[in-house]
Amino acid sequence: MVGKADGAKICTRAELLTRRAAARLEGRRVVHCHGCFDIVHPGHIRHLRQARQLGDVLLITITGDSGIGKGAGRPLIPQELRAENLAALDFVDWVYVEPDATAVGLLRDVRPDVYVKGQEYESNQHPGFAAEREAVEAGGGRVVFTSGDVVFSSTALIAGMAESINPADARIGELLRQPALASDLLASCLSGFRGKKVVVVGEVIEDRYVFCDPPGVAGESPVLALRPVQERAFDGGAAVVARHLAALGADATLVTALPRDPEAAETLRERLGGEGVSLSFVRQETPVARKQRFLVGHEKVVKVDWVRQAVLDAGEQDRLVGLAGEHADGCDAAIVTDFGLGLLTGAMLERITAALRPRVGVLAGDVSGHRNHLRSMRRMDLVTPSENELRASSRMYDESLPVVAWSHLSATDTAALIVTMGAEGLVTFEPLDGRRRDEPGDGWRTRVTSEHVPALTPHVVDALGCGDALLATATLARAAGGSLLQAAYLGTVAASVHGSRMGNVPVDIATLRRRTELLGANALSFVPAEVLAARGVSRVTPVAS
Repeated sequence: MVGKADGAKICTRAELLTRRAAARLEGRRVVHCHGCFDIVHPGHIRHLRQARQLGDVLLITITGDSGIGKGAGRPLIPQELRAENLAALDFVDWVYVEPDATAVGLLRDVRPDVYVKGQEYESNQHPGFAAEREAVEAGGGRVVFTSGDVVFSSTALIAGMAESINPADARIGELLRQPALASDLLASCLSGFRGKKVVVVGEVIEDRYVFCDPPGVAGESPVLALRPVQERAFDGGAAVVARHLAALGADATLVTALPRDPEAAETLRERLGGEGVSLSFVRQETPVARKQRFLVGHEKVVKVDWVRQAVLDAGEQDRLVGLAGEHADGCDAAIVTDFGLGLLTGAMLERITAALRPRVGVLAGDVSGHRNHLRSMRRMDLVTPSENELRASSRMYDESLPVVAWSHLSATDTAALIVTMGAEGLVTFEPLDGRRRDEPGDGWRTRVTSEHVPALTPHVVDALGCGDALLATATLARAAGGSLLQAAYLGTVAASVHGSRMGNVPVDIATLRRRTELLGANALSFVPAEVLAARGVSRVTPVAS
């Protein structure tokens, strides 16, 4: 909103001529700049500041919307807002919207003392500028060119933005035009996260980051020499999934196995409790897996896995299944995470998912690494593997992704998949009309529908844990009544937040809400529909297998 001072700068033609006459009587020199000012860029600011130094009053006049002939979609900004933008600059005194396509008539009436144009006009022979110059000089004024130290073009900037649209940008814009992703529906879904009770079952991993000075070469042999300067540890694995849930407003309980060292277990309980996560565990002989990463700046140069495969005896396995079922009673959702560290064997996964299935509304899961048991997760509502993990578990490496997805959905009686593909984003898959197994349909091509959601962070700072953020967020979205597309989109937003910072730091609900609102407000808002159409961008229909 324009304040009183700024609003007073914007005047009608009659007010402008009255002010000009008063300035002439007072001996104040009026400097005049004219243009479209569709996007006020750094070149404009420099141009206007230099102009202001040439006199006592700076008048900016802009061509009205009807007078701009720069092609479809221009101006991007309506004349009222363009005038407000310029009036907000402290060195601007008067602003006027000229309805005519040319400023010649206005210049004859205003008779500015100085008319300022950009450096590019100094050698310009265009008849329009020649007429402007003639009108200024006929009124006793002079034409001055700014220095041109930095030259920008609004038209070139806008064209460049349109040309820089990549398929992912266009797809985001198309996605956000779908009714399911309307801002009010997404906001309602996010509000539904609060108070949801979720139990998480899986291994705890200690993710340790060692920040080092730039490396050198060791004197005794040509090997990389690192000098650690700082170290940070994060509770990862199933623990960070629970931490995400708590930060998003849920009531989270982690069920896991911990070493027999009581002090280590109590320390973990206190840390997680401080973040709102309850802890329940059985004892195991093996220590907590530790994954150590050595970084120089934001680049990881070495990774060391201090991992021993977990081994639970029969009694401990029974107790773990019992704890999972006990804490699931009354929960809105449960998440099972298999990080391939031995805690959740194929048989254990089948037992745990069977125990959880009748107790929760939404049963979700994910796997990580080559030694996972994705196919042992049965009757799930949502599973979020990577494409490589899905193909490896199905042993289908050459078939199309929809075929692989249908194979998994039908073999495990799973309701929906979110398949992550790194920089390419993710694809959702679900049987048409909610069918499972080989229920009657009308042929192969209608067995599965899908949606592609592109990655929202082109330059990821740290990919570690992005899948965990997606899993936690998508599960809460489903528990809150959101559709698969809403769950996948909000999960992608959470993954983009997580990937934009270093370390396994949970995504909180306030940050997720702000990022979602920002994306909704800005997605392709500057691109005219004609430009999208010219580039062949249209709504993407669901992919059938």
